[in-house]
Amino acid sequence: MGQRKEELVTKNEISLLTAGEVARLLNVHINTVRNWSNLGVLKSIRIGPRNDRRFREKDILTFLEQTGNGNIDPESNEQATHN
Repeated sequence: MGQRKEELVTKNEISLLTAGEVARLLNVHINTVRNWSNLGVLKSIRIGPRNDRRFREKDILTFLEQTGNGNIDPESNEQATHN
């Protein structure tokens, strides 16, 4: 029974990343991550009294898959959201 409970906790865990961590993963400036979040290019959630941004790891992995595993051109992504 203990093992099953542990499996459920692992399956329900959500790994959250800071804007800085996302910037390092995507090899872009932190301000680009913030801009993409503001534009809706990256999904984010707000937490805490300071309303800090956090990004779900699975959302960032999905973003990487959709953009060609890291071949990201910030200019084209920002322009694409304006069309």
